[in-house]
Amino acid sequence: MTAPEVQDYVGFDTITQQMERKFLKRGFNLNVILVGESGMGKSTLVNSIFSTHLVDSQGRRTAQEVIRKTTEILPVTQTLDENGVRVRLTIIDTPGFGDQCNNEGCWVQVIKYIKDQHAAYLERELKPQRDRIINDTRVHACLYFLNPGSRGLRPLDVEVLKRLTEVTNVIPVIAKSDSMTLDERTLFKRRVKEEMAFHRISVYPYASEDDDDEDRMLNASIRELVPFAVVGSEETIDVEDKPVRGRRHGWGVINIFDETHCDFVHLRNFMLRTHLSDLVEVTAQRHYEQFRTSQLRQIKELRAQQAAAAAAAGGSGSSQPPVAPLPHQPMTQA
Repeated sequence: MTAPEVQDYVGFDTITQQMERKFLKRGFNLNVILVGESGMGKSTLVNSIFSTHLVDSQGRRTAQEVIRKTTEILPVTQTLDENGVRVRLTIIDTPGFGDQCNNEGCWVQVIKYIKDQHAAYLERELKPQRDRIINDTRVHACLYFLNPGSRGLRPLDVEVLKRLTEVTNVIPVIAKSDSMTLDERTLFKRRVKEEMAFHRISVYPYASEDDDDEDRMLNASIRELVPFAVVGSEETIDVEDKPVRGRRHGWGVINIFDETHCDFVHLRNFMLRTHLSDLVEVTAQRHYEQFRTSQLRQIKELRAQQAAAAAAAGGSGSSQPPVAPLPHQPMTQA
């Protein structure tokens, strides 16, 4: 059945403008977690992506500094404004991750933090009188930094990627890719793709039934680039009397905005210009929804057990009151 045509202009096509005005007034949250060893250029890369100094490096600056024995979670929140669009940006660094000889369990704090944000959102959502707008601290993207010297996924990478992809949108990047030749970079990418396929590690972006042909083509081109070979820099260098953002080597200068030098521009465009809204949406509809369903099912089962225990206690003549349902608590284990 074909939809009837409106004879006279009534104005409901302005809803997009109305939504835009509300969106611009409210702004939005974007939360990105950085996972990788110290010295991989995590802070420099994220500062380069947003073209401003957001976070300081948490790596050791002197030999006398004590090496962290556990993974720490350090969120930093800044509010950015671009052409009237306001974003409350939170960057979560994870100093100490993967820096030990024995890295068993170094991912626990990272997974726990991500799940705790889901739990905190669910708790606010289930309040009898909840806020009109719930502050969204859920992690929307995880930049996972691969060591360029490993020549592929290490056992630690496989273990952590399997766990991270269950709870958030993971975007793998090859850190400091200017330390590799172009042939080495191509081989590294091919090997990582093969190993992720072998271990059934699914990274963002995901295939969706809602995708049209344009979306499928765009996502296919992005998957060809994964893992992104990136170089970050906050330094401006003069090259032939032209200022460029890059890194100076003995053999020349890496321009981070030159697509023949690295994938920085592709990564930035992917995260901010084509998939920013989708990152937030997939977090809510895929990762948070899975967490929410699991938690509510556990609460339902717990209440059924408590009701059965209360019925048994009443049948035996016990005067002990039934156990009250436990309030929702953030999960404490990865």
